[in-house]
Amino acid sequence: MAPTKDFYQVLGVSASASADEIRKAYRKLAKKYHPDANQGDAKAAERFKEISEANNVLGDPEKKKQYDEMRRLGAFGFGGGSPRGPRPGPTSGQRPGAAGSADAGSFRFEDFDVGGLGGLGDLFGSIFGNGRPGARSREPEQGQSVETNLEVPFTVAASGGKVQVDLEVTEECVTCNGSGAAPGARMPQCPECGGRGTISFGQGGFAVNRPCPMCLGRGVVPSQKCATCGGAGNVRTKKKVLIGVPAGADTGTRIRLKGQGGRGVNGGPPGDVFITFQVKADENWSREGLDLVTPVKLNIAQATLGSKVSVTTMDGKKVTLTIPPGTPSGKRFRVRGQGIAKAEKRGDLIIVAAIDVPQKLTPEQEKLMQSFADASGMTR
Repeated sequence: MAPTKDFYQVLGVSASASADEIRKAYRKLAKKYHPDANQGDAKAAERFKEISEANNVLGDPEKKKQYDEMRRLGAFGFGGGSPRGPRPGPTSGQRPGAAGSADAGSFRFEDFDVGGLGGLGDLFGSIFGNGRPGARSREPEQGQSVETNLEVPFTVAASGGKVQVDLEVTEECVTCNGSGAAPGARMPQCPECGGRGTISFGQGGFAVNRPCPMCLGRGVVPSQKCATCGGAGNVRTKKKVLIGVPAGADTGTRIRLKGQGGRGVNGGPPGDVFITFQVKADENWSREGLDLVTPVKLNIAQATLGSKVSVTTMDGKKVTLTIPPGTPSGKRFRVRGQGIAKAEKRGDLIIVAAIDVPQKLTPEQEKLMQSFADASGMTR
């Protein structure tokens, strides 16, 4: 609804107040009139509501800029001059008692043009949420864009690859081409809105438009609804999309698939698909930036005496790693250039020694191990 009080007066600051002054004034008043501090006080609750409303507008730089322009033009009945006068008289598609009829004291925001800023209805809607959508456009419109999360295996995210995903999108009904009408049905003018596609509601002396609930903003009502979409003009449908996962993708990586969303309306272009990746954990691989990390199991003899082991990289190559004598568990070995490739850079492969202690020994192994323990001065 239109404000009946000057928001600057509500907060007790001047129209030239800085953002910091507005913030301090709001905090002071909000603390004083907060419902928790004034339980059962209806006047304090109403005052707190006014303060919050004023702060929601004046505390937002963009809303404040628009509000100041409307205030300067006198659109709220205070401050500044007056915009060009309203066009009196009834407007088709208005409900009885709606603003903008014979009441000379009311006016419609869409009758005013703020130079360079568009209609006051656009400004009013962006500030207070009372949009002015008008009738549904007959012009070509882009199809629905879709946002979704996609879980991908670690190896695919690291090396790149393809993953198929099922997407559910809203698309124009192919049976009625978005009209909502059955084939051959008549399309008479909507009796509710008179063909305008909108209904005008009176709010505090202002006219606020909303899409007509009978014709859904089309301005016409089919004599028989489309059996496929039930008269809605669109349907929910599933489509399979093959997603190209770029090498080096990580959790939070977001890509755009242009033209892979819902089909366009009235011949418009299709929408887009936005994918945010969630990378699955892998028991054999992890990453540190562009470096790949993987463990290599060593038995006690290999770690103690030294050895050579073969390690397979993520892309299937075999590399031979020399394990020096006395290698402890957790020691890291770096193989250059075998990590993740991304943007002309490539990380390394880091191999972490993991000593594998046997859970059971054969009698011979136990005897030899005991001999080793005795030679080392160890006791059991």
